[in-house]
Amino acid sequence: MAETVPEQMKTPYVFLGKSGLKVSNICLGTMTFGENQMGRPGQTNEQASHEIINRFAEWGGNFLDTADAYGRGNSETIIGKWLETQPRDKYVIATKCRSNMGVEQNINNIGLSRRHITESIDR
Repeated sequence: MAETVPEQMKTPYVFLGKSGLKVSNICLGTMTFGENQMGRPGQTNEQASHEIINRFAEWGGNFLDTADAYGRGNSETIIGKWLETQPRDKYVIATKCRSNMGVEQNINNIGLSRRHITESIDR
């Protein structure tokens, strides 16, 4: 059972550049979310990833960082499933796209072309 975190101990918020968005002064990196998706030890399965995000949120965290390359998109999927249970407007997700997400090594499966960015958003 989760303990209640006193308000005065929760993370403070800052403006994210000139966007007008207020985010926690610490961002949760999610590169290791997705069990063995990158073939490296220390990857975190979905349940453990959700527990990490829940704890981060309990302490006032609302800013998460991910990328299409993290676990071949699995990190974004794990975060998306968690967000389905949360008030979406409460959280800010920073993501990146550029990595090769295709099965085959194709010059158009990597980069910052309009096509690649749109495909990354649609995933």
